[in-house]
Amino acid sequence: MSKNKEVILSVKELKKHFDVGGGQIVKAVDGVSFDIYRGETLGLVGESGCGKSTIGRTLIRLYNPTSGSVTFKGVNVNDLKGPELKKFNREMQMIFQDPYASLNPRMNVLDIIAEGIDIHGLATGEERRKRVVELLETVGLNADHAERFPHEFSGGQRQRIGIARALAVEPDFIIADEPISALDVSIQAQVVNLMRRLQKEKGLTYLFIAHDLSMVKYISDRVGVMYLGSMVELADSDALYDEPLHPYTEALLSAVPIPDPEVAKTRERIILEGDVPSPINPPSGCRFRTRCPKAMDICATAVPEWKEAKPNHFVACHLYNE
Repeated sequence: MSKNKEVILSVKELKKHFDVGGGQIVKAVDGVSFDIYRGETLGLVGESGCGKSTIGRTLIRLYNPTSGSVTFKGVNVNDLKGPELKKFNREMQMIFQDPYASLNPRMNVLDIIAEGIDIHGLATGEERRKRVVELLETVGLNADHAERFPHEFSGGQRQRIGIARALAVEPDFIIADEPISALDVSIQAQVVNLMRRLQKEKGLTYLFIAHDLSMVKYISDRVGVMYLGSMVELADSDALYDEPLHPYTEALLSAVPIPDPEVAKTRERIILEGDVPSPINPPSGCRFRTRCPKAMDICATAVPEWKEAKPNHFVACHLYNE
C-alpha cells in the first residue's frame, strides 16, 4: 500500500494495561504503532492473548487507553465529547467475535439493526423499516427475517445480522474482531466474500482481526503480527507471506495448511518451545526470546528497535538491527 494513500487511522505508542489486583498489571497492549489507509484492509494476527482484540476495543473507545494516541481522520478520538463523539460512533463500527453473545435476545432483528438508525436519527416509520430490509438483502437475508429473534438463526446468519447492524449507520471504518472464528469453515468463506464485496461497493476500510492466517491473507492488503502485546512485524500481505522476517512470523506461517501434498512435504514445520509468557511479567528485552530458535545474548537485555528493514516492511528483531 503506497505511502501516498490517505491515512484514515493513526495509532502511536498505544498502551492498554489492566489492574488485576494485588499490585499486578496485565500489559495487554504495550506500545503499538501503525497506520491504516483509507479503503484498505489491515489484518491483525497472533496467538490468543496477544492483544489483538484489546487494540480493536481501544480504537473504538470501548476501553480507554493507558497511554498513547489514536487519531481518526486527523482527530484524537480520546478528546472527543458530545456531538463530535456521537459523529465518531457513527463513522467507526465494530463486528463482534461471538454472533451468539453480541445480539440482544429480547429484540427482533428489525430493532437490532435499526438501533443505530434510531440513535442517530437517520430514519423513522416506514423509511426505517425499508432501510432495514435493504440491509438484510445486502447481507444475503430477506425481509421475512426482520420479525424474527436471534435464537431462530444459525451462527452464520447471526453474523450477517451483525454486519447489517454495523452497516446501518453508513460507517467509513469497520473493526471486524474475529468475525469468522465461531463459524463453520463453509460459512467463513461466505462471510469473508460478503465483507470484500461490501468494501468495494461502499468504499469501507477494515481492521480485520483473526487467527486464521490463510483467511487473513485472502482479505488483507497489509498484515500486522502481534506477540504478547507488541507488534513484531508489519508488511504488505504478499511480502509477509512470501518472505517473513521475524522468527515468530516464520513459525506462524509454517503451521498454515498447504493443499498440495508434495509442497507440504518439503516445508519445514517450526515448533516453538515453551508457553507464551505472562503479560503480567513479560520477558526482558525481546518478548519472544524465550521461545525464539534464533535468540542471541542481546535479545535478553535490549528491546529490539521497530524499523523498516525493507521498503514498507517493518520488523522489531535484533537480526535486523545493526
